Amino acid sequence: MNKYITLLLAPLMLTACGVDVPQETQSSFETMTVKKSDIELPYKFSAKMKGSNDVTITPQASGQLMKICVTEGQQVKKGQTLFIIDSRNARLELEAAQANLQAAKAQENSAKLEYESNKNLFDKKIVSSYMLSNSENAYKQAQAAVAQARAAVNRAKVELGFCTITAPVSGVTGSIPVRVGDQVSPMSELTILSGNTTMYAEFSVNEAIIEEMVHYGINADEMDKYIAKLPEATFVMKNGTKYPHKGRVVSLTGVVNSETGSLTAKVSFPNPDGHLYSGIQGTIVMSFAEKNVIVIPQSAVVRLQDKSQVYKVKADSTATAVEIKTLDTGNGKDFIVTTGLKVGEKIISTGANNVTEGQKVLFPEEKVKNKK
Repeated sequence: MNKYITLLLAPLMLTACGVDVPQETQSSFETMTVKKSDIELPYKFSAKMKGSNDVTITPQASGQLMKICVTEGQQVKKGQTLFIIDSRNARLELEAAQANLQAAKAQENSAKLEYESNKNLFDKKIVSSYMLSNSENAYKQAQAAVAQARAAVNRAKVELGFCTITAPVSGVTGSIPVRVGDQVSPMSELTILSGNTTMYAEFSVNEAIIEEMVHYGINADEMDKYIAKLPEATFVMKNGTKYPHKGRVVSLTGVVNSETGSLTAKVSFPNPDGHLYSGIQGTIVMSFAEKNVIVIPQSAVVRLQDKSQVYKVKADSTATAVEIKTLDTGNGKDFIVTTGLKVGEKIISTGANNVTEGQKVLFPEEKVKNKK
């Protein structure tokens, strides 16, 4: 009992002796004053790369594949030979067409002579108009036959040209599923030629961006201006490597996909070194600036099921829970508060998970004074 009384009287005795006892300082909580600031939000979209001129190479003639002139992944130029199909039948068809043309020309010459002869005789009133008309018609038929034969020759030349398949654009060849000796037809896919000097990353724009566009009242006439103001894009490959060249949004479809509720966007990337290939997948990152918004650390937010709250410090230094709505900044550290807080209010920024309603969290620290 005496020991207990001594402990109770100790503070009084120290005060009586002229020594101030400091008030307890709480160190497990940190607070901050709410204010507005600017921040950049990195929006991320899954994307697939595609060449600016991806062309599926298929033959226009049927036949046996005689030669493959390129390899998979080879850089080719426009007009370069890619595949050669057996052309023997096509050459025979051309020779036959050329022979028919010569025969038609000979028939035309004979019909012409016959017509001119009858015309002279008709002028001398030796033959009738009936014979003249017959010879004239025969001459016209011979001329038509020559035109048909000439068209057949041209058609045969085109068919022969189909046996040599050339690159319609400059680019890189894809996989080649056929081999020499295969029988190919217009239904056969020989390869895909990707024009890779410029690459496009296609991705879907989520509903949040769409709502922002609708909020600002962007219509079709203003779409080009809106796209021009969009920030540069970074392409991040699946292994985390960032492509060194920045891209720009070049198109945004004007129709929302009814199944996904999204728009399709396309970002253009320069590919001077050929490091990007059609079909590779990655992530498009675009940073949008948010100005004059309330930003708080994630450590200040307490999650309760589907709700978020912070503890606001009242004037009497006690904490009270306030429900807020937040927007993720994507940096892993901060939230943007959209509702629930005002500028100038004080909240607990560290240790919020350990606070209970009405708990006193601030204790002003006083220096120890020795009074003489």
